[in-house]
Amino acid sequence: MKRRRPRIVIVGAGFAGFECARTLSRLAKGAAEIVLLNPHDYFLYVPLLPEVAAGLLEPRRVAVSLTGSLPGTRLVLGQAHGVDLDARRVHYTDPEDEEGSLSYDRLVLTVGSVNKLLPVPGVAEHAHGFRGMPEALYLRDHITRQIELAGAAGDPAERSARTTFVVVGAGYTGTEVAAHGVLFTDALAKQNVGLRDGPRPRWLLVDVADRLLPGLDERLSHSADRVLRSRGVDVRTRTSVKEATSDGVLLDDGEFVPSRSLVWCVGVRPDPLVDSLGLPTDKGRLCVDEFLGVPGRPEVFACGDAAAVPDLTRPGEVTPMTAQHAQRQGKAAALNVAASCGQGARRAYEHRDLGFMVDLGGVQAAANPFHIPLSGPLAGALTRGYHLLAMPGNRIQVAADWILGAVLPRQGVHLGLVSSWSVPLDTASPEVPRLPGGKTGRS
Repeated sequence: MKRRRPRIVIVGAGFAGFECARTLSRLAKGAAEIVLLNPHDYFLYVPLLPEVAAGLLEPRRVAVSLTGSLPGTRLVLGQAHGVDLDARRVHYTDPEDEEGSLSYDRLVLTVGSVNKLLPVPGVAEHAHGFRGMPEALYLRDHITRQIELAGAAGDPAERSARTTFVVVGAGYTGTEVAAHGVLFTDALAKQNVGLRDGPRPRWLLVDVADRLLPGLDERLSHSADRVLRSRGVDVRTRTSVKEATSDGVLLDDGEFVPSRSLVWCVGVRPDPLVDSLGLPTDKGRLCVDEFLGVPGRPEVFACGDAAAVPDLTRPGEVTPMTAQHAQRQGKAAALNVAASCGQGARRAYEHRDLGFMVDLGGVQAAANPFHIPLSGPLAGALTRGYHLLAMPGNRIQVAADWILGAVLPRQGVHLGLVSSWSVPLDTASPEVPRLPGGKTGRS
């Protein structure tokens, strides 16, 4: 980076984009202009979103300031909606709906993923995803509101429907949402005079797989299943949703579950921006080589959920869409971008996963650090310790919230800041709420 100062544009500030920007800032030391294009001014620590939805953590605890944590990076607020590869320009819309563009010498695409949709009638209209801060805030308000309305309802059928919460998808996100959610609603119900005599809030966790956490070790899956069932969660495996309505959910076995709450956690798909590039893709993910470069476009790199990165530890496969891989790919992309500018040598991306951790709320968790299966309080302590180490900021605030949450009752307050209409399931930008007039969200 000793020649003319190149401009490196990074699109997206998730795990991959944030780590890429941080590593490049450290490598460049002012020799390159590093620009980060992102719809909002924070890095979202997604693994702790279920605790935001369950009222255990305040939203700002999991939102780390980009300008405060990336002093060597220029932040541009905007949602990318197109890339002119020949002209080397990224086109975007800023938060005030103004159009803009950025030229680049190197481009790193880390646009991440959005909610995965399935052709199930009524789901797009009545379900909500769990990918961004607006959805977590909406769910927290929605849960609180349903408990309050149930406590005031005179009709037992209405009360039962409002205290029934259905989560579809028993992967990491769905399992954690249900695990934390049932603790949250139990606490709210105990504080509500109208619900003290029952019924207890009911949670259903539905998945077509034959067990919870199908990608995890069976022993951890069974541990998580045992914890959820002991809390009263109705776990339905080998079950899918046939139709969703405003009054409830019809399961494929013919049972209709009256409910006002449907949380969609069936998985993710790459950001639609990838399709607009006109470049080769693999199941919607941008094809890259082992150096995270786009073939035929030496100035373009991609990593994270939006990229199909070859898994050198499993020949013929691509790396899974996890934060663990995204973060490490972001660092590898930074090193290879620097190498393309004359600093250092290229490095192929290779990483064997170090295990996974699923926070089940309270002191419970299921984890396999370094593939050693653990459960119970020990797994819970390790999981929280890992999150504190992995977060790039706000560690003291998060730890303080955890300590206070262990000794103080949860505060159930419905603020009504995010409406159902603002967080549609079918959106290309779950991190940005939809506004009147159709601005932002590209839903």
